[in-house]
Amino acid sequence: MRVGRSAARTDPGRRRRGNEDAYICKPPLFAIADGMGGAQAGEVASALAADALRELTEGANITDLIREANRRVHDRASTDASTSGMGTTITAAIVEGNGTITFGHVGDSRAYLLRDDRLEQITNDHSLVAELVRRGELSPAEAEVHPQRSVITRALGTDPDIDVDSFAVEPKPGDIYLICSDGLSDMVDGGDIEVILRTHRGNLDEAARALIQAANRAGGEDNITAVLFETVDGDEPDETTREYHEPPALEDTLHPEDHVTPPPPAPAADDTMVVPVGQLTAEEEAEEEFEAGLGRRMLALAVIIALSVLIVVLVWWGLAR
Repeated sequence: MRVGRSAARTDPGRRRRGNEDAYICKPPLFAIADGMGGAQAGEVASALAADALRELTEGANITDLIREANRRVHDRASTDASTSGMGTTITAAIVEGNGTITFGHVGDSRAYLLRDDRLEQITNDHSLVAELVRRGELSPAEAEVHPQRSVITRALGTDPDIDVDSFAVEPKPGDIYLICSDGLSDMVDGGDIEVILRTHRGNLDEAARALIQAANRAGGEDNITAVLFETVDGDEPDETTREYHEPPALEDTLHPEDHVTPPPPAPAADDTMVVPVGQLTAEEEAEEEFEAGLGRRMLALAVIIALSVLIVVLVWWGLAR
């Protein structure tokens, strides 16, 4: 058993200009890190975690890799005041040499398996509402609309040590695995994800594109990332089962009513690490601030001139009488 095709896409969504998701799509390793934290700390956390996983060596243990990622994020948050309090989720899969797929998971990013045209969530969310559902205190339907559904109970970087959920899956030919950030799973329910994967199972890049479009149509309230791979019989890849390498172009999914400036197209990048998109450089921010300030000054000057003209007219009219 081996990896066949694979693909990954990411999008900032309709509400945010930046993207704090990072992903890896490079067989035998697939992962998503969804950063959290003020300013740009979220993208720092997710990048540090992804970099730690990218150092995968043969025989590496997924749990040890994630614990090393946690150490790096925690050390940075503890020594750099600008990143204090940052953290990130992580959901990762390694396809072992014997064909077994080992998953490691912390947070509320998810892994799904489409097998025999039926979708199953194979990770458990480390979130407040998920814990309440598991204890029977909330129904799944109530959890979907709960005001604290985004509160997670476990993340990399918040403590020096971390509990990692790890488990193995014995793959079958034709399995499709999806790892995604909550920007997808919060916007698109499992039934719709299943339909999209079944419809596009012959083209994983189109499947990833369709998943992101569905999340944006549903509101696009967060960054959206989807990593997909399939398992097939055989030992060596052929031309029809190579991983997707072309950096995907981001679509303009923002709506004018959202009052969010669309991000510029992302530059070409290695598919093992997403470059945050939609962020202005320091020079661009300074230029925007200058133009905004100049506009305000011109408006104030126009108002003063108009008032002066009005006063002159009134005085002249009074004298003429």
